[in-house]
Amino acid sequence: MTRNNNNPLVKVGKIPFRVSTVHSAVSEIYYYVDTKQTISIRLSNAYCVALASQDAHYEALLNGPGLNFPDGAPVAWLMRRKNPHAEQVRGPSLFKMALEKGQYHSARHFFLGSTDSTLKKLYTVIAEQYPALNVSGTYSPPFAQIDEDFYAKCLSVLDKRDQDIIWVALGTPKQDFVAQELARRTGAVCIAVGAAFDFTAGSAKEAPRWIQRINLEWLYRLTTEPKRLWRRYIFGNIRFLYSAAKHSKQPQAGQRNE
Repeated sequence: MTRNNNNPLVKVGKIPFRVSTVHSAVSEIYYYVDTKQTISIRLSNAYCVALASQDAHYEALLNGPGLNFPDGAPVAWLMRRKNPHAEQVRGPSLFKMALEKGQYHSARHFFLGSTDSTLKKLYTVIAEQYPALNVSGTYSPPFAQIDEDFYAKCLSVLDKRDQDIIWVALGTPKQDFVAQELARRTGAVCIAVGAAFDFTAGSAKEAPRWIQRINLEWLYRLTTEPKRLWRRYIFGNIRFLYSAAKHSKQPQAGQRNE
């Protein structure tokens, strides 16, 4: 299996993003599986760019080993101003497409995060819609800070299974740190996918396709969960635009080794 090694990186704010499409991103995931490479992959959006502009630790993570795909229309739009081939790599869409492709691949999938209730619903949906997918297991970690005890509990479950891809859904930025560390400790491909578990399982309502097409999914989510998301979208979007404008004239990231 081959991969296009010429896919460039474009910086938005302080964060380098892979120029890609959903289809090529899925192919890249399975490329790493087939070549037995360890990597953490983030589906990063405007909120991630905003957080990184204020958190040096998170900025270092997103600039470190691994890949950032643009899971957000504003990020993809800014990328296209510098590279016309950049497209949004929407997390839930990539997740479903990867599961579909996984039915014709031997990769073993593990689902870590969310709640026990959502994971049970997710398992049922996968069994119905992707019956040939090789599911290694599921685990909902206790709600706790990231420390050695947290990782020990995750690894106690993972070490009993055999997985090639670990999907991580713990919310931003926690899931990005966890995906990077679990990739390092397990040797698997670890992918932080946000709300993809909830949307696929039906635990949360996904924006209609027409809203996705006109790039207003963020507004739909804000209206459905205003108490939880208003700070993220109002203040986060302001910080995102400031960071993107401030760093727009800096040299762009080149190709790097993962």
